[in-house]
Amino acid sequence: MTRTLLWKLLGINILVIGSVIVIVWMAIDYLAAGYFMVLMEKYNISPTSSQQMFVSAIHRYLIWASLAALFLAVVLSFLLMRKVLRPLRQMTTIAQKISTGDYSGKVPLVSGDEVGRLAASFNRMAESLRLIEGLRKTLMIDVAHELRTPLTNIRGYLEALTDGVAAPTKETFDLLQEETMRLIHLVEDVLRLAKADAARTDLHKTESRIKDLILQELDIFRSQFDAKKIKIETQFGKGADRVLADPDKIAQVVTNLLQNACQYTPTGGFVRIYTEQASREFKVVFANIGGELSQKDLPFIFERFYRGEKSRSREHGGAGIGLAIVKELIEAHDGHVGAEMFEDETRVWFSLPV
Repeated sequence: MTRTLLWKLLGINILVIGSVIVIVWMAIDYLAAGYFMVLMEKYNISPTSSQQMFVSAIHRYLIWASLAALFLAVVLSFLLMRKVLRPLRQMTTIAQKISTGDYSGKVPLVSGDEVGRLAASFNRMAESLRLIEGLRKTLMIDVAHELRTPLTNIRGYLEALTDGVAAPTKETFDLLQEETMRLIHLVEDVLRLAKADAARTDLHKTESRIKDLILQELDIFRSQFDAKKIKIETQFGKGADRVLADPDKIAQVVTNLLQNACQYTPTGGFVRIYTEQASREFKVVFANIGGELSQKDLPFIFERFYRGEKSRSREHGGAGIGLAIVKELIEAHDGHVGAEMFEDETRVWFSLPV
């Protein structure tokens, strides 16, 4: 491709130079020669032989100058265009490698012009594809890991029932139903995560009041907090809490954060929900006492399938998808998420532009 383009560009240069030579040649024959005849007649000099000598000399020098100019133009254009087109050739080679699954190649950045910026953009695209492919592989591994345990348990119970080792009691069927529901919840979480990934192109933004959304979802979770005797405190700061957002997506964010707070707060604990108004952002913080997170867990809690407790307990840890969904939905709104610890209090927050 680049070789074909190189010869096309060279052909264009040669055509332009040839056109200039033809124009100069015609100008000498029709203009300069005529002007020379007028001067010879004005000074009473025989113009015939002088004109022939003049035209021949001009043509001879023009031919040599044209050949030299054409040679230099072709050589310099060839070298320059080959240098310019080298990144395009490298991009073609790397793109072919990417098509086979190899994302390691990078185009060297040798200039800051348009071709250099194209190479930089190409490298960023290749890096993004590499990260996406890594996330896809990690997601498949994590999903397989999460599915394996309940499926293994179900298989074990069914084999025990088939072999007569275990009696078909209500407790056994309850355990089978529990493992089945765990699988259903995991599949639903993965589906919600996939929808969250596509949220950037599926947002229906309206002017929404965050306070109302929080209180609405809090009423739904009130019984779960009461069952664990968890006290809830809300502090909605002064300032406009109306933002342009998709109310359904933000309600899902609030739901996931409330569920996270309920799971990680010990019985008799305390959960605090408050808002802060910044110059260009509206921030919502969910703070809870206790939990099993540490400082080193905080940078990773929004990653998919990450859980702070190393035992990967399904009783408390869930599948590790809820906060990943929060991150995807908030970033789809051009917002930010974060987490921090202050003494024994864990604070998970999100902010939206106002």
